[in-house]
Amino acid sequence: MVPVLETPRLYLRPLKLADVPAIQELFPQWEIVRYLTTRVPWPYPPDGARRFIEDVALPAMERGDAWHWTLRHRSEPSRLIGGISLMRGEQENRGFWLEPRCHGQGLMSEACRITTDYWFGTLGFPALRVQKAIANEASRRISLKQGMRIIKVEEREFVSGRLPAETWELTAAEWRAAQEASRAGRRTPDAGRDHPAGA
Repeated sequence: MVPVLETPRLYLRPLKLADVPAIQELFPQWEIVRYLTTRVPWPYPPDGARRFIEDVALPAMERGDAWHWTLRHRSEPSRLIGGISLMRGEQENRGFWLEPRCHGQGLMSEACRITTDYWFGTLGFPALRVQKAIANEASRRISLKQGMRIIKVEEREFVSGRLPAETWELTAAEWRAAQEASRAGRRTPDAGRDHPAGA
């Protein structure tokens, strides 16, 4: 079972079939998809959200291979504003997107922090790896704030074309040390502003 998670400003609710209409309406925006991988079809088809949720996301959640959440602001919990996912794998363990109207508020940093805690603390994985276009500066800032480091640079295919890309990594030990330092007042991993669609 994928649990509901909460941050100071967000509810993270498990993805479900009833989310299809909201995602189909909100997701197909160039600012959201341009730095996502080519697994995302573009132009986005009229049944894109349903196909993803029915054929990909829900089966993976049932197998225990992925954990998908919708993001909702606590002040308006009925309105879906984005999504975040964790996935088993050697090279890519997280992806996210957020509606442009909510950019620049630090919301995705909150979502990344609680799902990273879940990845290491509840699921017990030893490392978290994410891949992103170098041009996706907002997403890169989140990785920097979380204490991640670049372990690989290469070109990859994105919706917007073939671009220089990076693989970032964070180990469980590094995350625990960062959280202890934060609690001691030495650093704040999720401080700052972001407006990402990425990893």
